[in-house]
Amino acid sequence: MIIPHRDLQAETLRNLIEEFVSREGTDNGFEESLEQRVSAVHRLLERGEAVILYTQLTESANIILRRDLPQELRQD
Repeated sequence: MIIPHRDLQAETLRNLIEEFVSREGTDNGFEESLEQRVSAVHRLLERGEAVILYTQLTESANIILRRDLPQELRQD
């Protein structure tokens, strides 16, 4: 299920984005600060290029690029 990012409280959204950008394996080799990476992901969410996907099976939320969504969840 896709959760609109605007439905989350600001602090919750920030925590989710920070967890996403600081996850192991997301180091892109650039020397961007945490704040820059958080801002970049927030812009992706604002533009609809990324979404928050909640999975009931694991009861977890994750940020995913819209292009990587399973076909049945896409709203293209």
